[in-house]
Amino acid sequence: MPDDAPDGDAAAGPLAPARLRRATPCVGVCSTTYGDLVCRGCKRFAHEIVAWNGYAQSQREAVWRRLARLLAESVRAHVRISDAARLRAAAREAGTEEDSTPEALALAAMRLRPGPLAALGLTPTHAATTETAPATRAIDREFYLRSQAHYEASFKTLV
Repeated sequence: MPDDAPDGDAAAGPLAPARLRRATPCVGVCSTTYGDLVCRGCKRFAHEIVAWNGYAQSQREAVWRRLARLLAESVRAHVRISDAARLRAAAREAGTEEDSTPEALALAAMRLRPGPLAALGLTPTHAATTETAPATRAIDREFYLRSQAHYEASFKTLV
């Protein structure tokens, strides 16, 4: 591991404090090898994936912050935390990282504890989505679309 890589638990998620965060946002499902400019797995841009090992810590932190913000926005677009104590208890039972943001904790708990959102202390923002599996898929799709929009707004040039 490079000297400037964050120390800590390899399982800690993208919104965990730097001391607990993985060294890279990679989740092992890279779609940039198939030509995507935004990875469907980690939601980083292709050029960030290629250059990651050469990034200074400040550059890595900027990427982590963007991913955290877009993920939080995506979670809030589909669920709201209606019972924070229930969410923390469910997350603890599922073995998720409690130092994460509430949105990251909600998504991690949803992935690890399938079933009704209400059992996790979550309320859907869309009445049709009351189970964790479809809500998780919707959040991931939202996260990808927001990442694509950010890429296009920041890097796409007009011909």
